[in-house]
Amino acid sequence: MNSNINQTIVAPATTYGKSSLNVIRLSGQDSLLIASKLAKVNPNHFKVRYAKLTKIYFQNGELLDECILIYFKAPHSYTTEDVIEFQCHGGTFIAQSILEECIKLGARLAKPGEFTKRAFLGGRIDLSQAQAIAKLIESSNANAHKMLMRHLNGEMYSFCENLRKNLLTLLAHSEVFIDYADEALPQDLMENLLNRLDSTLQTLQNLLEQSIQKKSLFEGYRLCIIGKPNVGKSSLLNALLHEDRAIVSDIAGTTRDSIEENFLLEGHLLRLIDTAGIRQSQDIIETKGIERSLQKAEQSDILIALFDSSRPLEEEDLKIIEILKTYQDSKKIIVLLNKTDLKGSFDTQILAPFNPLNLCLKDDNLASNNSLLSHFKNHLISLLNSQESSQMLLLVSQYQFQAIQACIQALYDSKLPLENGELELFSFHINEALKALASITKPYEYSQMLDVMFSDFCLGK
Repeated sequence: MNSNINQTIVAPATTYGKSSLNVIRLSGQDSLLIASKLAKVNPNHFKVRYAKLTKIYFQNGELLDECILIYFKAPHSYTTEDVIEFQCHGGTFIAQSILEECIKLGARLAKPGEFTKRAFLGGRIDLSQAQAIAKLIESSNANAHKMLMRHLNGEMYSFCENLRKNLLTLLAHSEVFIDYADEALPQDLMENLLNRLDSTLQTLQNLLEQSIQKKSLFEGYRLCIIGKPNVGKSSLLNALLHEDRAIVSDIAGTTRDSIEENFLLEGHLLRLIDTAGIRQSQDIIETKGIERSLQKAEQSDILIALFDSSRPLEEEDLKIIEILKTYQDSKKIIVLLNKTDLKGSFDTQILAPFNPLNLCLKDDNLASNNSLLSHFKNHLISLLNSQESSQMLLLVSQYQFQAIQACIQALYDSKLPLENGELELFSFHINEALKALASITKPYEYSQMLDVMFSDFCLGK
């Protein structure tokens, strides 16, 4: 029996449902044979990379569908194997029937991610590109898409290759020291190794810290709206979402719990959270909602605080200001003064450190062309753009985070042995760092280290 890797696999490439077409893909050495049997034609009937309208049949001879068939000949396909793509009519029945007929003719149902796994095993992509493909499918904003395309374009591979060369050089020098311990070696070589090690560690630390800070690029930025009751939090939520998602009322305490919605703003994925008004309350349910509001504020990336400019400064406003001061150094904060069309009696000076923006939200004026609302949106977009202005490559999966953390730990573990001249132990930890780094892209071979050794040293002397 063939091993799994040699078997021909089949799977839907589109989601079943009501649509104009579905795509079914076959990959493996028997793909062309299975397609020819379904179409009842000679395998030579199919031209490479040529879309051909073809009738396909059930095994009993009944017409199954008339669809577009495309043949991708190995190794010039996504998986590097022979691939047949069926572009059939939409709906569930036709696609499911094609899938079943392919299985009857010798294919098996592909496991999750198996097409991409075969692309990796075939050498067409590395592990970082494979993970980028998985994330691209989930991607829901423009900036995450840009970063993932950098991975798919091989930038993470290049980044890891440069680090790999540095570590291989460290390892090669260490191996030479061990093998030629009796030879006279330059005095500054040990210091150079330590400097190179520190430089590599700093590069990895910067990557890790930057990636942690930018995690929201892929997960979406959490925007939490806080304020005392009846300052217009729900109106702001509705204005941003262009719909009446939250109930707007003059009755204090209308929003008893947090309301969350995802939306896109100029390519940025945002999770907008409207919270219960923060105040002293005897209502048990409302009190629970206020506690949850404070939790949401703590979990947010950007805090939007709303104040009513038409009402005098109250104890509840001071509580909101204290919350802002707590997060002033750890979060981005936007302060909004609402109801600026009414006579003002709010002491705005107390908000001066936060550079408040004016706002005027009314139930009948939630349109996006409201100039004050547009000004706030532009300010928010600028803030988001500044959050994502870094040109540094980022880690895009938990797997990559763990690999980089393991690499950093191995390099830290190598420092003391290097300083003490324990080169065998130093080499061991550098090898561990190389393995961790290689898990992001591809393993390194011992011959690569030998190449570095012979290029850097004149061992024949």
